[in-house]
Amino acid sequence: MDLFTALLRTVILYGVILVGLRLTGKRQIGELEPTELVLTMLISDLAAVPMQDFSIPLVYGIMPIAALLCLSLLLSCACLHSLRFRSLLCGRPTVIIRDGKVQQQAMRHNRLTIDELVEELRCQGVTDLSTVKYAILETSGQLSVLLRSHQQPATPEQMDLTVDDDVFLPTIVINDGRVLHANLKAAGLNDDWLRKQLKQQHIARPEQVFLLTVDARGVIFCVKKEDAS
Repeated sequence: MDLFTALLRTVILYGVILVGLRLTGKRQIGELEPTELVLTMLISDLAAVPMQDFSIPLVYGIMPIAALLCLSLLLSCACLHSLRFRSLLCGRPTVIIRDGKVQQQAMRHNRLTIDELVEELRCQGVTDLSTVKYAILETSGQLSVLLRSHQQPATPEQMDLTVDDDVFLPTIVINDGRVLHANLKAAGLNDDWLRKQLKQQHIARPEQVFLLTVDARGVIFCVKKEDAS
């Protein structure tokens, strides 16, 4: 019984946190603002207690989590409507390198060491600081690097070349054997079209397809499942 109770409480708390974080927006861990990082840490601690201590009513674990999520939403709304409040809460981006020169005062202010700076630059394929036009420490902690013009790859526009715009976003039609009918309809296609394409690929059933996409040009990309017979 205790095992079932623990499982049930865990599932409920997991669901509450998942829904709450989904409502607060999409962020990767490395891109969290300070307020979002604090929220994540507090929620993890609050959720752990009622999962382990059955003497604490489950609502005592859910209510603080819900309150934190509501507070996070309020702060997000305030940041959207007030640039000054956002700057106070999240800080501002800081220029670390300007015209190839390291801004030492800015590094000291942000407690960024030379080793950390060089490591971040290496991660972006930069080994020569003099080739950097700007390096900006974002409020999320990420380092944005803009190279000097002569260090950047040449574009067709810079070379006075005319190229066709051939970038098209593919639409997933079959995902691991499952036909996504909404995507199929959004692409202006139907089941008859899909059956014809599968026949051309010598595939009997959609369940044998790992991935099938189609773009605006009608170009199809199809990958069969490895165990498909």
